[in-house]
Amino acid sequence: MKPRARSAPACVVAAATPHLYVPTAERPVRAKMRKLRADTQVMPHRHPWAQVAISATGVIRLGTERGTYIVPPWRALWIPPGVEHAVTVVEDADMRTLYFHQPAGRFGPDVAPEDDGPWRGCRVLEMSELLRALVREMPCVPDDAPPLPAALRQREQLLSTLILDELRSASAVPLGVDLPRDKRLRQLCEAVLVDPTRHETLADWASGTGASPRTVARLFRHELGRTFTQWRQQVVLARAVALAAGRMPVKQIAAELGYNSPSAFSAMVHRAVGMPPARFLGLQDD
Repeated sequence: MKPRARSAPACVVAAATPHLYVPTAERPVRAKMRKLRADTQVMPHRHPWAQVAISATGVIRLGTERGTYIVPPWRALWIPPGVEHAVTVVEDADMRTLYFHQPAGRFGPDVAPEDDGPWRGCRVLEMSELLRALVREMPCVPDDAPPLPAALRQREQLLSTLILDELRSASAVPLGVDLPRDKRLRQLCEAVLVDPTRHETLADWASGTGASPRTVARLFRHELGRTFTQWRQQVVLARAVALAAGRMPVKQIAAELGYNSPSAFSAMVHRAVGMPPARFLGLQDD
């Protein structure tokens, strides 16, 4: 059975009052919580501050102009200031959002300017058990509520310091799928995202774009800096993560994604991300 093709979202909602959780130099990390049902889409929006999107339960997919990212419960997504993004809920999700104060021209969770390069773009991060616990403990109180008591404000500051430290040491995971600007290539990429197993060859995928396979291959190298096969592999990895969030075993994930054997799928994952599938997918070893 193939993975279910994605349909239009059942419910489209606006971003939930971000203006009531504005981070400041005095409160550099703010947290909010929102429960969202599957097939809900949060409309495209942007903030002048940085953000980390976390799904405590369920799976969310976050899309930007230049990429799409799968965020299961054991990962977090860093979003730099000013990046427009939309959120699609793949499975019922308890979504936690952290907002970060960013001084003008600075990027990252309180990192030195010479080290902020990786934080200038979206990146998927490993979530340590400590980071998950810290996020759960952060108060999610909006600015129109009564002020936090002094003791809780001090606790928030301590939690914020630890969260920033954990984020700086978190490992990045290659789960983002870059998207092109060229309309022909974008059309092809969107089709692959819906069902990466529909065709086997680039020629088959290119047949509906109005461009030759050679032109499409050139566009991939020019716009995305990789071959079609390398790009499609990132789509497969992202889809595998979404399937694993439903506790699907590796053997079944491999079959869903068109692999003839679990060992072939495992070899691809290990080659791509340098870790066993069970660890990458957040599953227990079988």
